[in-house]
Amino acid sequence: MTIILTLGAMFGLLLMRVPVAFALGGLGLAMLVLGGFSPLMAPQAVLSTLDGFILLAVPLFLLMSNILLRAGVGNDLFAAVSAWVGHWPGGLAVATILSCGVFAAISGSSVATAATIGTVAIPEMINRGYNKKFVYGLLAAGGTLGILIPPSIPMIIYGFVTEESVISLFLAGIGPGIALLLFFIVFSMIYARLGGQEREAKQGWTERRRATLRALPAVVLAVLIISGIYSGAFTPTEAAAIGFAASLIITGPIMRVLTWDAFKKAVFESMATTVSIILIIAGAKVFGKAITLYRIPQDISVMITQGIDTELGFILIVTAVLLVMGLVFEALSMVLIMTPVLLPAALVLGFDPIWFGVYMVIMVECALITPPVGLNLYVIQSVAKARLGEVASGVAPFLILMFACAALLYLWHDLALYIPFKM
Repeated sequence: MTIILTLGAMFGLLLMRVPVAFALGGLGLAMLVLGGFSPLMAPQAVLSTLDGFILLAVPLFLLMSNILLRAGVGNDLFAAVSAWVGHWPGGLAVATILSCGVFAAISGSSVATAATIGTVAIPEMINRGYNKKFVYGLLAAGGTLGILIPPSIPMIIYGFVTEESVISLFLAGIGPGIALLLFFIVFSMIYARLGGQEREAKQGWTERRRATLRALPAVVLAVLIISGIYSGAFTPTEAAAIGFAASLIITGPIMRVLTWDAFKKAVFESMATTVSIILIIAGAKVFGKAITLYRIPQDISVMITQGIDTELGFILIVTAVLLVMGLVFEALSMVLIMTPVLLPAALVLGFDPIWFGVYMVIMVECALITPPVGLNLYVIQSVAKARLGEVASGVAPFLILMFACAALLYLWHDLALYIPFKM
């Protein structure tokens, strides 16, 4: 009964359009008071949340990605990739996906990836005759690579909540990230061939060299961050700080493309996003403290494990729950709310917590492109000045591909676990 009342109250507050952070924090505080617990537990939970060193990576990665976005680095990146693969079947679509993958390896943000590459790729592809819905869906789905291909902000949050190694989570995201990237590329090539899309002219070595040199600083930044994290030279938080400093140097003294106004906009946008994320984390921490004292996660875990005795049945339940949650929650809220609820049951059934984190991130990716709350839909709608219905209908085939990637991950756990176990 407590579970039903809690869920009912939470969804009721959200339907009343109470901001997620205040809905979670307010409900958690009310549960503490009504349960006879000290209300001082709420500020204690908030303070313990803000004390997490790993959370410093979030604003730093956001700053870095926003600086690259405002400096127009996506233009150079897209031009360089197009110079190499533009003559393939569906070459511009392939270049778009590869550009999303590279930028994802820099920023760790889905929204930043979709906005940065979308600003350049959408007009280019539409001018070359690509179907608008396909283009919108491609960019919205390609942006989701930003939270699967490491570094990933949702993985940082998952590691913070579960106290699992963030580096192990990053390593586990490589295999599924590459698999999803290949799924998107193959589909795009088949779509272009069946649709009779004309190929682009093959560019010469001079054009390729010039475009590659222009994009080289962004690629070097990606290599610096990834190699530094995986070699153990610095932590994810230190990598974010180094990436931020490097992005300033690259876009400022080296490329001379970052203006003072663009820098101020990047700082203010990063600040607003960071405050929103921290508020949600703080609210979720209070809510998590309350439901833990009420033993709600343990009760749900017992209910699931008693009613479901197979791994497949549990994963289907997890998938359904996360997809429904994705209709009303944004990505980080889903991770913060559902991880303490679902992870205990997953551990009882023998799932590896690192693998389960990657699976959750893929489901969160699906939520990013499902209406009405899918943030990537609104990003692409804003960039393309399109109708939301056009963007939403365009993502349907890519959503199927993401489900296929999730199914592959379930059938082949080593897709995620092989690299972290080896390293």
